[in-house]
Amino acid sequence: MAILEYQSDGVFLPERIAATLLTTRDEIARTVGLGRDAVSRRERVRSPATQRRLREMVEIVNLATPRFGTAAIAYAWYRSEPLAGFDGMTAMDLVREGHADWVRDYLAAIDAGVFA
Repeated sequence: MAILEYQSDGVFLPERIAATLLTTRDEIARTVGLGRDAVSRRERVRSPATQRRLREMVEIVNLATPRFGTAAIAYAWYRSEPLAGFDGMTAMDLVREGHADWVRDYLAAIDAGVFA
């Protein structure tokens, strides 16, 4: 799914993300390390911190989708598959700790054949 389809007026919408990834808005909040209010209350959804976390997750799921066939399966990978070289941490763990760039670099390295 194109990244713009997760948005409306430039704002990532948790309910659109949840529908695409076959999950709930509350689960999206837990995945990105936010409380329920952050994805339920309109003013909190629009906050820069909430938007950054949603954007990072969507970007990485979109990067991984071609490997897995669907965004829902890529999302399952994002949440549960430990990444080689990161001490058992998943993409979700790294992004929640502020290292989305490490996950993007990891996926780029795989594309380049570094971990093949």
